[in-house]
Amino acid sequence: MIHHMSIAAENPQRVAAVLAELWNGHAYPFPMYPNSYIAFAGDSYGTAIEVYPLGSELVPGRPDLPDLRANRVPAHFTATHAAVSVPLEQQQIEQIAIREGWQTLLGSRGPFFQVVEFWIENRVLLELLTPEMTEQYKNFSTPQNWEQLVLAAPLPSA
Repeated sequence: MIHHMSIAAENPQRVAAVLAELWNGHAYPFPMYPNSYIAFAGDSYGTAIEVYPLGSELVPGRPDLPDLRANRVPAHFTATHAAVSVPLEQQQIEQIAIREGWQTLLGSRGPFFQVVEFWIENRVLLELLTPEMTEQYKNFSTPQNWEQLVLAAPLPSA
């Protein structure tokens, strides 16, 4: 179970507010680091996403908390992404994306499940799962199903 993760954004406060809205949750300042915020889903798992300023890098540091340093030349895109269940339907997600000016589209992950690709600031991918999509994902995403998938098809070469 992943309880929280972090991403970097051009406008951390706005992004945290939108993430909280997608969950019907809450957003707050994240006092450990300047200009950082946290969005809580408000569930029993403590699910949250921390949002740091673009260019932030966590590095080993103090024993109580990693140091946060600024990269003056941050990459615009990132390989970091997450599949996140939300209580909203696809149309509600799309309305939020339109309001924010962020790209969204229905993504098919083969015959297995669908996601709503929600591109935060048109840079960071969240694969949002409506309640119906969450059930599809949970039914597919098991070690046994992955093993069958990998054994059935050869892996692409590097």
